[in-house]
Amino acid sequence: MTDPNILYVEDDPLSREVMQALLKRQLGYRNVTIFENSEQFLERLKTLLPEPDIIFLDIHMQPIDGFEMLRQIRGEPAFHATRVVALTASVMNEEVRLLKEAGFNGVLAKPLDVELFPKALDRILNGEQIWIIK
Repeated sequence: MTDPNILYVEDDPLSREVMQALLKRQLGYRNVTIFENSEQFLERLKTLLPEPDIIFLDIHMQPIDGFEMLRQIRGEPAFHATRVVALTASVMNEEVRLLKEAGFNGVLAKPLDVELFPKALDRILNGEQIWIIK
C-alpha cells in the first residue's frame, strides 16, 4: 500500500501538527484527514471517501473518548477490518491491557517518536499489532 487513507482524531493542536508533518511532509502521504475533536465522530467517519485504511485515535478526548470511538467503529460492518491504533501519553500497563482487551490494533505512546514512527506505521499497515509504549 503506497498511499494509505489515514484518519487521525486528536484535540491537541501540537500533536496534530506533529502527525501532519510526519505523514504529509516526511512520508509524503496525501490522503490524511484530521478530526480536531470527537463530536459527531461516527457521522463524520461515515462521510469519508475513500474509507480510512488506518485510524489513529487519541484516547483522552471529549465528548467521546477513544474507547467509545473504537466501539462505534467496530459497530459498523464497513469498518470491521479497519486498523485502529490508540495514541496516548498514559501508557501504564493497566491502560495497555485495557486497550488490547477493547480491540485496538496497537498503541503508540505520545509524544510520538519521529524516528520510530515510519517503520511502526509500515508494520501496522502490513497487519501487525504494534504496542510501542516507551
